[in-house]
Amino acid sequence: MPRYTVHVRGEWLAVPCQDAQLTVGWLGREAVRRYIKNKPDNGGFGSVDDVHFLVRRCKGLGLLDNGDRLEVALEDNEFVEVVIEGDAMSPDFIPSQPEGVYLYSKYREPEKYIDLDGDSLTTEDLVNLGKGHYKIKLTPTAEKRVQKSREVIDSIIKEKTVVYGITTGFGKFARTVIPINKLQELQVNLVRSHSSGVGKPLIPERCRMLLALRINVLAKGYSGISLETLKQVIEMFNASCLPYVPEKGTVGASGDLAPLSHLALGLIGEGKMWSPKSGWADAKYGLALINGTQMITSLGCEAVERASAIARQADIVAALTLEVLKGTTKAFDTDIHALRPHRGQIEVAFRFRSLLDSDHHPSEIAESHRFCDRVQDAYTLRCCPQVHGVVNDTIAFVKNIITIELNSATDNPMVFANRGETISGGNFHGEYPAKALDYLAIGIHELAAISERRIERLCNPSLSELPAFLVAEGGLNSGFMIAHCTAAALVSENKALCHPSSVDSLSTSAATEDHVSMGGWAARKALRVIEHVEQVLAIELLAACQGIEFLRPLKTTTPLEKVYDLVRSVVRPWIKDRFMAPDIEAAHRLLLEQKVWEVAAPYIEKYRMEHIPESRPLSPTAFSLKFLHKKSTKIPETEDL
Repeated sequence: MPRYTVHVRGEWLAVPCQDAQLTVGWLGREAVRRYIKNKPDNGGFGSVDDVHFLVRRCKGLGLLDNGDRLEVALEDNEFVEVVIEGDAMSPDFIPSQPEGVYLYSKYREPEKYIDLDGDSLTTEDLVNLGKGHYKIKLTPTAEKRVQKSREVIDSIIKEKTVVYGITTGFGKFARTVIPINKLQELQVNLVRSHSSGVGKPLIPERCRMLLALRINVLAKGYSGISLETLKQVIEMFNASCLPYVPEKGTVGASGDLAPLSHLALGLIGEGKMWSPKSGWADAKYGLALINGTQMITSLGCEAVERASAIARQADIVAALTLEVLKGTTKAFDTDIHALRPHRGQIEVAFRFRSLLDSDHHPSEIAESHRFCDRVQDAYTLRCCPQVHGVVNDTIAFVKNIITIELNSATDNPMVFANRGETISGGNFHGEYPAKALDYLAIGIHELAAISERRIERLCNPSLSELPAFLVAEGGLNSGFMIAHCTAAALVSENKALCHPSSVDSLSTSAATEDHVSMGGWAARKALRVIEHVEQVLAIELLAACQGIEFLRPLKTTTPLEKVYDLVRSVVRPWIKDRFMAPDIEAAHRLLLEQKVWEVAAPYIEKYRMEHIPESRPLSPTAFSLKFLHKKSTKIPETEDL
């Protein structure tokens, strides 16, 4: 049976349709009827017949003809809006729908599972769970721990023991004992009252990460949740039933209470939930579900993985720029970096050597200026190992903290089944991930700062010896002039976003929670900084490839030619001015999907095998690359290199 999700005056309604021959007009009237039915005052209308409306798609905002048949005009489970005559034709309804939710219209249930035990989840695993690549199941050991923990809670209730959050109120009300017959109401009220977040909801991928991480923490067996309830949560995840979780509202202490409350709200049949099968609809199911730092940590996982991806690709983009600007490889000499042996620095210098001119990969461009009188390059080229290197080390540091957080119990109180007691503590405080993610933002930003300066060198003819702004007929054409301005704007915006949120603390809950981490904002702004870094490097990638055009017929090294070919598969050379935003987006997508890394990594690793003795340990950065992990990337044969 086809089903449509209809937006009427701020509310989402799931409208099933038994007959696909029915029209768009019928769908609008039925949605309005359901809207009126749910309103005590009928929504201000006398009847459905009094309402005049238009229907339009949420995606693209295209207006629909009320006389068209649904089977022709709409796809099953499509999102539409009914705009009532007299109401403002405002586009503001779109943010109330999860961003990118339409991507799930072609969602396919995964066949593979990840076993969660509360101890071994990785950042890569969580990101893949967010992308919908796996379902979840508990290990037998985790199930037993959950059951034993629940037995402690049942004993507390049976013996009428006073325990915070179980038989008492919360925060300032911790000394208020709740009668046994009111405990269920206590838990429901907790979820309702704490569901006070604002702003746009988390996109589906991030909501899935949040839900998966909460399941992993509950699987540790220190929360007191019942196994039955936890299995319901897992079923919800596996069916991709996603609660409506606003992104703002957590101060990152006493857990991410507001976001996790919204996560639980759908489980008790309130709030909003969405699945690829039902669209927006009602759902079904306390403190066990909402106490923890999973909002900060789940977003932190995405931040760490995206930072890792763009950091290693930044080396490739910078190497291409160095080639175009006819830089020297001498600054990447092994002996130089052995004298300052930071692991990140050594790894970045190695990557530059593996990509640039050598006996392994000769470059015609490098050969063309081999005997020039230039002694050394600008810092933005020469100091890439030092600048990019510390970014790599920063990411490794943050990843270690986030990985520990992934598999930590952050509830309050903690239920210790082996001791048969509960203890109140402070593991819910988000200071660890908050500080780490502030540090990540500061570290990763430097990739954009130095990239923007390289873009300037590419565009400035007095520095590049290339046509101004990388375009022929300058004046008639402006080339990369404003693309560079965009990069500068993003770098400037990052400077403000890099101010640490975790240096702030505001006392909440009548001073019972008198120090907080502000980790939610730390996580969200870290992601924004990373996105800006990706976009700046996308512009540099385009500019470097455009610079190559003016050096033809000379060729660069084989791996860098492969990168050039990849870019040219989605963006054609810049012959004269054209709409540039789609080109930047296309290059950004290549970086986001790690395509640039995929084409260059086999050459880097081939070079590694031939130039690094097996006895020399690789850096954690090198190990974390995992370019072959879950990919059967073929390393080229020697003759291909």
